[in-house]
Parts: sequence; C-alpha cells; structure tokens
Amino acid sequence: MKKFFALFVMAFAGIASAQTDAELRADGTKAGNTDNILTYGMGYHQNRYSPLNQINKRNVKRLVPVWSTSLDNELGEQAQPLIYDGVMYVSNARWTYAMDALTGRVIWRTAVNFDPGTPRVVCCGNSNKGVALYNGKVFRTTLDAHVIALDQKTGKEIWREKVAEWKEGYSLTVAPQVANGVVITGCSGAEFGARCFLDGWDPETGKKLWRRYTTAGPGEKGHETWEPREAYLRGGASTWITGSYDPDLDLAYWGTGNAGPWNDAKRKGDNLYAASVIAIRPKTGEIVWHYQFAPNDVWDWDSWELILGEIRVSGQPRKVIMHMSRNGFLYVIDRATGQLLSANPYERVNWATHVDLKTGRPVESEESKKLRAGETIQLWPSINGAKNWPHAAFNPNTGLLYANTLHSYSTFRFTPLAEYKPGFRYQGIENIYPPTPTDTPSGHMEAIDPVTAKPKWRVPLVGYRNASAMLATGGNLIFTGKFSGEVIALDADNGDQLWSFKTSSSVNSQPVTWTKNGKQYVTVLSGIGGVSSARRGLPANLPAGGSVWTFALFEQ
Repeated sequence: MKKFFALFVMAFAGIASAQTDAELRADGTKAGNTDNILTYGMGYHQNRYSPLNQINKRNVKRLVPVWSTSLDNELGEQAQPLIYDGVMYVSNARWTYAMDALTGRVIWRTAVNFDPGTPRVVCCGNSNKGVALYNGKVFRTTLDAHVIALDQKTGKEIWREKVAEWKEGYSLTVAPQVANGVVITGCSGAEFGARCFLDGWDPETGKKLWRRYTTAGPGEKGHETWEPREAYLRGGASTWITGSYDPDLDLAYWGTGNAGPWNDAKRKGDNLYAASVIAIRPKTGEIVWHYQFAPNDVWDWDSWELILGEIRVSGQPRKVIMHMSRNGFLYVIDRATGQLLSANPYERVNWATHVDLKTGRPVESEESKKLRAGETIQLWPSINGAKNWPHAAFNPNTGLLYANTLHSYSTFRFTPLAEYKPGFRYQGIENIYPPTPTDTPSGHMEAIDPVTAKPKWRVPLVGYRNASAMLATGGNLIFTGKFSGEVIALDADNGDQLWSFKTSSSVNSQPVTWTKNGKQYVTVLSGIGGVSSARRGLPANLPAGGSVWTFALFEQ
C-alpha cells in the first residue's frame, strides 16, 4: 500500500517555482518579498517580525476571517505555515497540506503514516512544528523518526530516510532548517535515555551528509565532561526546536535540551553539550563554538530558542543571540564568538542566585544544593520553565522582545533511577505541579529589554497561561493566541488588547503575516495539543480538531 495520499485540485494552475538560497537569505529582511514566508521564524534570524503595517492599531478592530480550512487532525496544531507564490504549506502529525493562500482550497495533502504505537514515546505532544521549502521540495519530519521530501507541486514523496528507531524512544517533531544548501534536522528522546543529535541531508537525494551528536563521545571535545565516560550514551540533549542561521558567518545556531536521565546519579560532570547552544557549520556539522546554560542539568532546562539581532550592549552595537531560557535567565551572547555579554533573570528564579559573567556559569542556590542532597524542593521556575517553546518575537526597531512567559513552581525531587529499558521513560524524578491559581498570575504577556531582562510592560494572566508564539508587526501590533481559542492583537506600546476572535479550538501555534496583491493577511492554526499540562485551568470539554484561519481587514 502506498505510504502517501495526494489530493489534487486540477483547476489550480501551476504551483511555485523552486526556491533558491538567495530567497531564503532574503526572507524576513528588507530585501525579502512579503508575499512569501520561506523560513521557520519568518527569517533566518527568527525575529518573527514583519514591517507590514496595513493592519495597525487604528484599524485592527476591522480584522475578520476570510477563510478557514479543516486539517482533519485531533492531535494538536503547533506549526508555523510557510507561503510561496500564493501557496500555503501546513503540517501536523498526520498530514502535510498545500492550499491556496487566498481561499484555503486544498491543492494536495499527503498523509504521514506511522505505527499507532509511536505516540507512546513522543515527548512532548503528538505535533509537528512545520515544514521547510527548498528547490521545489517540501521537507518535514515524522513522529516515527523519519525525514521526508515531497514534491512541492504534487505532494508525492521523493525520498524518505529513517533517522533512528522510534521503539528506542526517538521521535521527530522539529521543523527542518535549510542552511547553505543542507537540510538540517534534530530529534527528541532525552526523556527516554536517547543520545540525541543533528543530521545534515542532501536535499536532492536524501543522502546523510553528516551527524553531530549533542552528547560528546570518545574522541570528541567534551567527552571528559561525562563521568563515568559511558554516560554520554544515554545523555539526552534533544534538538527539537529549529535553529537560527547567520549567512554572513555561515553559522547555524541550535539549542539543546536537558541532560538524561534527569537524576544525575549515573552522570556526573558538566555533560556537554546538553542544555547548550552550539554554533555549527551547515556543510559539515563542525562545532565552531558552544555555550552551556546549565552544566550538569538536573532541572530540565531545555535551551532552544535563539533569536538573532543587533543591539547595544554596554553602549556598543553588537551582533548577538538572545535566548529567553526556560531556566528563567535572559542571555545575550556574541554570535560570532560565543562570548556571554549579559544574563539576567526575567522571572522568579531560585535554582541559581545569578550567572557569573566571568566564568559564564550559573551559581547554584541553596535550593539546588538541597535537591542534589536528596531533599524535596519547591523549584522556581517549574520544569515547564519561565518560558516554554512558544516563541518570542523581536522588533529590531524597538529593540524589545515580546513573549508569553510562565509564573509557577514545581515540587521536585529525585527518585531511585530504574535500569535503562529501550523505549521507556528514564528520568528518576518526581514532579508535582500546583493547582492553577485563580487570584494570582500563572504567566504574563510582556515586552522585555533583552539586556536588563526588565519588562517595559506586563499583562498578567490570571487563571490560565498562553502557549502561542508571538508575532510583532510594523503596525505596532503583537499577535498571539490563547488556550481558550482566541487569537488576539495587542498594542505593542502597552500590551492593551485591541482585538480578538474566537476560533474553533485552542490556539497554541505560530501566527504569521503576509501579503498578496497588495493586501495584508494574518494566518494562525487552531487545535489544542502539546503536553497534557496545557489543560490545567481549562474546561475539560475544550474541543479538539485542527484548522487554519486567515484574516484580513473588512473593506469599508
């Protein structure tokens, strides 16, 4: 039986010519075409910012849906759409779609067939973050740990490569990155005792060009940070959120997840390259530099989102990476050298007192010392982090980051570590979340100075939290979504809500904005998904079911 299903709308004339390196480099820059969105993060810099201002503070109340299309999926929608030449490309765990961007009419859809047992080993959420486009192909990853290339015009499978064995705990939900002509993918599995990695693929043939493990093994720099030495084999360091890329430096920046197992009884040392950023050459996977946010991570401090920008630090203009870490600190790093420039808390933190700028290392608190000694602690932030994967936006004109942040703790302790068994959780911890409070904030929507980590404004979220990415625009607006189903627009000056529309399910995805024929549109996916904790504080009957929604101004 064929492993794909393709549905064609024959009346649609000609889909998309091939994308080039030049177009990918221009995406999200002044040289780019706002009719297209070609990269994850709306540019290699992952600013999630558009200068478009046709929709703005004065007229956003006239924003109305122009189409909505079902995605035939109840597993959840977290992806960012891509758009090229009037065609929108959308993915989830079950399907890849191409649809007419102006009408939502499906041009083709291709099924992702995976073993029904696969979701058992997927952390966290049976979802997919999106596709990549390059040279007439659509690239995506699958829950059962494959990378696939589809024909952009027809949806037919061109090549499929197995990355790892899902029965050993590996899965892929990451959106691929195309950098300097190489397709780069990461993996998940740190909760299952996996040894994670990045892979580089030939986009034409699917040939694996290189593999860069993110736990250093024999003969690799950093292997000495694992004690006993064989601990790297179960060391985790997932790469499940797409990296950014600086074409001028030819460096791709990928963040890595927690070390494994969480309980460090069987892994002492710093454990490179877990909870780190690695700067790599796309052609070879060579690590040029690294910075580790949490040496010997025992708190689940995944460290992925890496936003590129040019900001002033100590009065001097610097080309930097900005990282709002799950651990509660906001890091600014020189993206050419990896030098730490600043690291300040943006939320309540009690696992460390501060980050030493001379050594680059966090100074662990008495609470962390108690945890390591076997005591139960109240950990701030919780293991969900001060901010989870939902992406921040960066406006290069204001110099501010805009983010959905979290304000909660975990009751946390180590438990006896069971023997490793392939495909089963390998963690050795107990984590208990508190009930969602009804009278104090569980999170915030906020605008933050990246160097000081102080908010310019903050909107408290009482009784709920958000898990949608942010989108900043030249219309002085911030778009995001709510678990209860609304897509909303905020005033970028103060966070006031100016507009909302309730979709058919939860909005925990990534809004984008684009143009066609001189008209600006906003698109977002709806469909509750992700970790089960997302439902805390929400009605049990919140409907599932995925869909795409596109909005434009109502013509007066």
